[in-house]
Amino acid sequence: METSTITARYPVSERRFYTGMAIAIFLAVFVGFSRSFFLRPLFPDHPSPSEPIFYIHGALFTLWILLFALQVTLISRGSVHLHRNVGLLGMLLAIAMVVLGIMGALYAAARPTGFVGIPVPGLSFMAIPFFDMILFSGFVTMAYLERRNTQSHKRWMVLATLNLVTAAIARWPVINSLGPLAYFAITDLFVVALAIWDFKSRKKLHRVTLVGGLLLFISHPLRLVVSGTAAWLSFAAWATGFVK
Repeated sequence: METSTITARYPVSERRFYTGMAIAIFLAVFVGFSRSFFLRPLFPDHPSPSEPIFYIHGALFTLWILLFALQVTLISRGSVHLHRNVGLLGMLLAIAMVVLGIMGALYAAARPTGFVGIPVPGLSFMAIPFFDMILFSGFVTMAYLERRNTQSHKRWMVLATLNLVTAAIARWPVINSLGPLAYFAITDLFVVALAIWDFKSRKKLHRVTLVGGLLLFISHPLRLVVSGTAAWLSFAAWATGFVK
């Protein structure tokens, strides 16, 4: 009875949208990191990080994407209690991801060749994953604070996960050579899809989509501006000194 009642709260169209979003995010990540991580044995000559920390980093971030898909599935089936229990593990995972995300950015930027597969100087590009971790932390925190507000919670979690997708898009074949503006533009299309869903289901933008989406949009050009400043390059050179 409880399961059927809970499931009834979430229309089939809503379950399909979030399931589709989870699948799209997973595919985006898989395509981006297939040659350097997921299918590494099939592409032995493809550039890949040599430091062991990146395999832990990749495993944790992959676990987050899979956890996101699992959480969408649990809610679509009405398993709210299990969803909440798994969510607690997700919060611990998020903390570990932020730590590994920052450490990974420092190690990559410290290399003479910079980030693997990214045709942008390492110290400059380091601004992008740093912003990723700041926004990811903020979005996940908001998702936790609004965990009782289902519609807000869902959107914060979607935005937190979308914020991570840019790293994978930056490594898509062809797109890789187009530079950060192209990476961000494709990420923004996912946010546009969320906005379209809002208008279709609510006839207006949800507060979280508006606020979180704007933060994500504004952060993109801001990262590029910051990454080229003397202050940022000085900070990046100082910070990478801890991992050299």
